[in-house]
Amino acid sequence: MIPARRTATAATVVLATAGGLLTTAATPASAAGCTSPTYTRQFFANTTLSGTPKRSDCDAGVDEYWSGSPATGVPADNFSVRWTVTRDFGSGGPFSLTVKGQDGMRVYLDGYRKIDLWKGTNTTVSKTANLTIPAGKHTLRVDYANWTGVAAVKFAYTPITSATYDKVRPLAPTGLAVSYDKVANKAQLTWARNKEMDLAGYRVYRRQAGTGTWVRMTTTTGTSYTDTTLPQTGSAYYYEVRALDKAGNESYGTADVPVTTVDRTAPAVPSGVAVRDGQPGVAVTWNAVSGAAHYLLYRRWENDGMSDPVEQVGKVAATSWIDSTAKENLYYSYWVAAVDAAGNRSALSPSAYVERGDFAPSAPTALTAAPRTGEGIVLSWSAPSVPVAQDLTSYRIYCDGRFLHEVPARQTSYLDTGVHGGTSYRYTVTAVDVMNQESAPSAPATATAPATGLAPEPVAGLRGRMNGTDIELIWQRNAEEDVDHYDVYRGVLVDGTWQYDKWGWVRQTWVDEPTLSFVRDLYEPQGETARWAVIAVDGAGNSRFTSGEEFSYVTVTEVENPA
Repeated sequence: MIPARRTATAATVVLATAGGLLTTAATPASAAGCTSPTYTRQFFANTTLSGTPKRSDCDAGVDEYWSGSPATGVPADNFSVRWTVTRDFGSGGPFSLTVKGQDGMRVYLDGYRKIDLWKGTNTTVSKTANLTIPAGKHTLRVDYANWTGVAAVKFAYTPITSATYDKVRPLAPTGLAVSYDKVANKAQLTWARNKEMDLAGYRVYRRQAGTGTWVRMTTTTGTSYTDTTLPQTGSAYYYEVRALDKAGNESYGTADVPVTTVDRTAPAVPSGVAVRDGQPGVAVTWNAVSGAAHYLLYRRWENDGMSDPVEQVGKVAATSWIDSTAKENLYYSYWVAAVDAAGNRSALSPSAYVERGDFAPSAPTALTAAPRTGEGIVLSWSAPSVPVAQDLTSYRIYCDGRFLHEVPARQTSYLDTGVHGGTSYRYTVTAVDVMNQESAPSAPATATAPATGLAPEPVAGLRGRMNGTDIELIWQRNAEEDVDHYDVYRGVLVDGTWQYDKWGWVRQTWVDEPTLSFVRDLYEPQGETARWAVIAVDGAGNSRFTSGEEFSYVTVTEVENPA
């Protein structure tokens, strides 16, 4: 006979549709290694399924109708066929096993008989068994025997999807992976296909870190999802995927997978901006902004409609700032912007206006005093912190509480040459602005003048002669500007030591005179040999005679009194 239905061949590509999502299975050349859920099918030339099978192949499903021999070597009557498949039933649950046909039929689950219709018949019979299949892999087997006549058999196993009977959660999906595109701000999710036979789809959930509230993003039958709704706030979010079966049962979620979004959301605009004029400058305050890493300060000089551009003048992490660079007697407007850790900047706050007054400058700082060999005491200080340098005109220097000197604002040092060697002095400095307002004095600094080296240089060109009873001395004017006058001394040798007496002094009357002179009547000279010394004295009284340093002198023999 010629088979009326069909017989499977080794080259057949079959579709496995038994109660699950559609898959394809290639039938191998032999019965060994049939890919689940494809059945392994064996033909026997007897009705007891005994001995060596006449033929083995793969079959996509049990649905046969033969009116003759089903396969080469198998008779048209008195033959049997066995179908076997092992597959993963996922989470398991209630299933319906149904067999229909003529002649003998038996259905087994893991070797246990569940349906038995093993008898010859010329009419079609059927039977259904509803049972619960545990989770995991299980083996189904269908045995069929044909004695005479037409051979027909059909078997199916399908999950029961009624919510009344199916209370079993599907298995959670596996292999969830998330990639995040910072440029497009989207998260791409992928996961492995679930093995449930009654799978209806998947639900994708998202929650923000720090919360326990999951939000369903989508339901899909695919195994991927792209989330384009992430807030661009730099926050962390978690995803999980849950499987959904046809009875409405939802699985547990996958392991949570995190994503941290790019932050393109600016913080709120600062509020409550206020300004107050005073010293050391304009104080600006505002309310804190949540999420702000720092604040930027902006300022504009207002001048009857011809204002300067708005410029950034400060950057602080606190909620207050002092503008010490704003000039006095001018008008300013201020704005504040908040910046978060990602660099997003808010819009500018409403402006705050201030009219600056005029204040005395603050005291100079860091005043130091130190001796300088051969010159005096050198002072150095730093400009006050306020106001700006353009408002200062000068510094006033005080020594031991008395005004000493005034220098221009560009100068922050001074050399005091009017000191006595070895004497200690106490200095302070004040700052003066354009309105002649004087600051408080700086912290004092004390120094001791050098013991030596402050006296003017020895006079040059000293020469002397007797003119009758007069001694005449002539010398060149000293080059130092601080020379006040010249002292004249007469020295005589006593016990091998020169002893000096002061005979007078000469004032520098005319600054354009290249030489100076001294003339004194000796009254009754006794023919002695004497030293005459001329010593320059500065305005502070320093001289080489008082400091013990070498000085200029001339030796003259004084003639006896001719009388």
